[in-house]
Amino acid sequence: MTPSLATPPIIPTSPSSPAKSPFDAAGFDDAVMATYGRFPLALEKGDGCRLWDTDGREYLDFVAGIATCTLGHSHPRMVTAVTMQIQTLHHVSNLYYIPNQGTLAQWLTQHSCADKAFFCNSGAEANEGAIKLARKYAHTQRGIEEPVIITAQASFHGRTLATVTATGQAKYQKNFAPLVPGFHYVPYNDLAALEAAIATLDQDQPQVAAILLEPLQGEGGVRPGDRDYFQGVRQLCDDKGILLILDEVQVGMGRTGSLWGYQNLGVEPDIFTLAKGLGGGIPIGAVLCKDHCNVFAPGDHASTFGGNPFVCGVALAVCEAVEQLDLVANVQIRGQELRDGLGELVSQYPQWFDHVRGWGLINGLVLKPEAGITSIDVVKAAMAMGLLVVPAGPEVVRLVPPLIVSAAEVQKALMLLRQAIASLATA
Repeated sequence: MTPSLATPPIIPTSPSSPAKSPFDAAGFDDAVMATYGRFPLALEKGDGCRLWDTDGREYLDFVAGIATCTLGHSHPRMVTAVTMQIQTLHHVSNLYYIPNQGTLAQWLTQHSCADKAFFCNSGAEANEGAIKLARKYAHTQRGIEEPVIITAQASFHGRTLATVTATGQAKYQKNFAPLVPGFHYVPYNDLAALEAAIATLDQDQPQVAAILLEPLQGEGGVRPGDRDYFQGVRQLCDDKGILLILDEVQVGMGRTGSLWGYQNLGVEPDIFTLAKGLGGGIPIGAVLCKDHCNVFAPGDHASTFGGNPFVCGVALAVCEAVEQLDLVANVQIRGQELRDGLGELVSQYPQWFDHVRGWGLINGLVLKPEAGITSIDVVKAAMAMGLLVVPAGPEVVRLVPPLIVSAAEVQKALMLLRQAIASLATA
C-alpha cells in the first residue's frame, strides 16, 4: 500500500507581497560571483514537487535542490516548524544547552549505528569535521604522526580546501594548489586496489588512519557501492584498526530506500556524515560517530551556527515526517517505478542510452560515450518540457525528486522526459 502523505494544517501567513519587477539576470550576474554555470531559469515559488519561475511557468522538480528538499517545497510540516521556531528562539550559542539539538541528536543516534552527533552547517563542514576526528584519533589512539586518509577516485566530498583534496576528481582541484596533504586515491568498488594501497602506505609504519567513501557516488555518476566490496572494506578496517567513514551527505535520510545508505551494503561505519536531506533545504550538517572514536574534547571543534535552535527544530520536523509518513517505503515504491520507466527509455533509444543505475530516489540515466549528446543536452531539453533534472557528469542524467513524490508525478516526469528525448531525436 502506498504510504499516506497527509500533513497537519498550515499556519496562516501574511498577505502576499506586492507585484515584483521582472527578474534582472544582468544585474544578478553583475553582483554575484560567477562560481556556477547557471541555467537561464529564475525560480521563485514552490509547492510539493512543483516549482514556478519568475514568468509563472510551472516545472516538475526532479532535482530537489540536488537531493536536498526531502519534503519538497512549502511542506506544511516545515512551514509549521519554521514559524514556531522563529517565534520562539532561533539562535543562541553552543556555550549553552540547546534542548532541541539534544533531541535531534537522540533521534539520529537512536535510528542509526552512531552514539554521538556534532552539528554544523553543510556537507563540506561535516566532512571537514570527520577528517579532523579521524586525524585526532590517529594521533592519540594509534600514534600515527602523519595520518593518511584513503578516498575513492570520482568521489565528491565538498569544496573547502580539505574536502576538495579528499575529492578524487582533479577538475575540482585545478588551480587550488597546494592541496592539503594526507590523502590517497584508489578506484571505487575495487578491493584489490585498496588492499594494495594500504600495503604500500603502511609498509614501513602505519599511516592509514581512515577510509572515506560514499555508499553511492552521487556527483561521480550515481554509482552504487558494491555490497561485497564494502563488506571487504569493513573487514580490512577491523583487522588494521582503520576507521571507516561514510559520506552520506547526498544519500542519507531515506533517499536510497533505506534510512541510511550503509544499510544497503550490510556494514556499519565508525563515522558518517549528513547534510542535504537532513534539514529539507534548511542548512544543517552533522558528524555522527560511535563511542570508540569519539575523541573530540572541548575546544577541538566548533561551529557558531551549528545545531542552533532554528535549524534543529526544522530538522526534527523532517525526521519526524520521514518516520511518521513512512517516506522510506514511498521511496522504495516510487524508485522502482522510476527505474522501470527509465529502463523503457533505454530500450527505446539504445543508440543513446546504456543503462539505468541507482537506489531508491537517486537514479542515473547513463548515456553511451558514443551517443553524440551529453547529459546537459538532456537536461536542457527536459527543462524546455517543464521537467527539472540534473547532470552527474557529462554522461549521466540524475533524477532525485523529493521523497514525497507521488506515482502520478513519477509518470508525468517520465512522459516529459520521453518528450524531451524525442525532441532531441528530431532536432
